[in-house]
Amino acid sequence: MAVGARSGRDEGEERPDDAVKHEADEDGGAKAHPHRSFWKELPLLIGIALLLALLIKTFLVQAFSIPSDSMQNTLQRGDRVLVDKLTPWFGSEPDRGEVVVFHDPANWLSGEPTPEPNLAQQILSKIGLMPDAAEKDLIKRTIAIGGDTVECKKGGPVVVNGKPLDEPYIFPGNTACDDAPFGPLTVPKGKIWVMGDHRQNSQDSRYHMQDATQGFVPVDKVVGRAIVVAWPITRWSTLPIPDTFDQPGIGNQAAAPAPGAAGPAAVGPGPAALGLAGAVPLVMWRRRRLTTGRTAG
Repeated sequence: MAVGARSGRDEGEERPDDAVKHEADEDGGAKAHPHRSFWKELPLLIGIALLLALLIKTFLVQAFSIPSDSMQNTLQRGDRVLVDKLTPWFGSEPDRGEVVVFHDPANWLSGEPTPEPNLAQQILSKIGLMPDAAEKDLIKRTIAIGGDTVECKKGGPVVVNGKPLDEPYIFPGNTACDDAPFGPLTVPKGKIWVMGDHRQNSQDSRYHMQDATQGFVPVDKVVGRAIVVAWPITRWSTLPIPDTFDQPGIGNQAAAPAPGAAGPAAVGPGPAALGLAGAVPLVMWRRRRLTTGRTAG
């Protein structure tokens, strides 16, 4: 048997595919590996970036601007905060101590001027890179949630479920509620009680107790929790829940009526108790009849 058998063609032969490859090599490979111009791909890249930004704004995180001094010193006028919008999609509700952004529940911002954004600001707000000036949103701290009992007497602290709050975040020189004492009151299920950190400069729940919502903010009005101060860079910080809301026993709440439901019923026996009270004599009478019948027989 011959060693090193030939492949079936002479060494000098050139296959058709070899000829094609040879022509491609002569052309510098331009035909084999065409490249799109960067400037042609740029609009596509911009479109994808804008789409991602819109999705992030809608479902994940949105930037908001602080328009007032009601949350000093935690937040300053002009700060930009990032708000977590994802968590509420999974059914999570605001917790005590969280700083939340919420839609105006009952014309709290009535009479407040609305700035007129220019075209660039309108475009940036649509994709979440700037807050929407047309949206009338507020930012406050959640003090009590559905089922909690909350009160604050003049000269005293805010008390939640019988636990006084130590509030180091309150603006220096302010009192807990001397300008507008309240309570005790029970927060209905599905609502929250909010207050600003700059207590003597905050039109919060205390000042809207005569409104349709009685000062409570419906949970479905909450946009999300403010999690970080993103701008200016010199003020970058997170917004954690203060330790005062972690004290033992603060979650021991009494049952709260559902929104729109009546309060506790008048004192008296319930239907089950009345039924039991009526059944006992009837059973005893029937047992006596059966016993008498068996004795007589």
